[in-house]
Amino acid sequence: MRLKRTMFIIVVLCSLLFAVPALSQTIVFNTANDPPNSTYDHNGICDRIMTEAFRRLGMKLEIVDLPSERALINANEGINDGNFARVEGLDKLYPNLIRVSEAITTFEFTAFSKKASLKTAGWDGLKPYNVGIITGWKILENNILGVKSLTKVRDEKLLFNLLINDKADIVVYDRMQGKFALKELGARDIKVLQPSLAVKGMYPYLHKRHADLVPKLEQTLRAMKKDGTFKKIVGETLRNLSIKE
Repeated sequence: MRLKRTMFIIVVLCSLLFAVPALSQTIVFNTANDPPNSTYDHNGICDRIMTEAFRRLGMKLEIVDLPSERALINANEGINDGNFARVEGLDKLYPNLIRVSEAITTFEFTAFSKKASLKTAGWDGLKPYNVGIITGWKILENNILGVKSLTKVRDEKLLFNLLINDKADIVVYDRMQGKFALKELGARDIKVLQPSLAVKGMYPYLHKRHADLVPKLEQTLRAMKKDGTFKKIVGETLRNLSIKE
């Protein structure tokens, strides 16, 4: 009787072990995003969307914070499994990356300045000014050309300090992330210049070794949009961070 009971327990444990192998698989994405898209505890909008998407695929997502340029390099070299959230077309510059065609957020690439009267009619409108950007933001590096001067920095705090310390006339950043950064810095004299320079969908990229995951992730993200998960995550995260859309 004791032998039968022992065998039964072994069978049950083995069945549990082999029933959920995918749940133990971890995939590592890096990101250079800032709040509200990515937070230090990885409870930002994009953090939560990607975590939920991989949970539905039976996988655990680990998120690594890196500077923008280094994040792309690591993902392209396969050091990490992927990167989020990025503009379309980076697979041309980083051939080992495959874009997941479902956007997980939208960036409004926007000029910020202490001088609310400055006019920025498109990218060419930046030419008379000393401009600051974050290294690795490819859409900015490719479109901000012929300006009076261009300063590249590592992160959003250094970026807005260019304005605070009068080292730049304008910095260009995502509107929503910029509003959060200004709130954290207490920089009330820095204004958002309108209209935005560009509005782009932002996507995850996977290393090519995970090519089989791309259509599965696309399908899962579409399902999350359809069932209201995206909207719920965005609303909850912005409320938690006390940010108005």
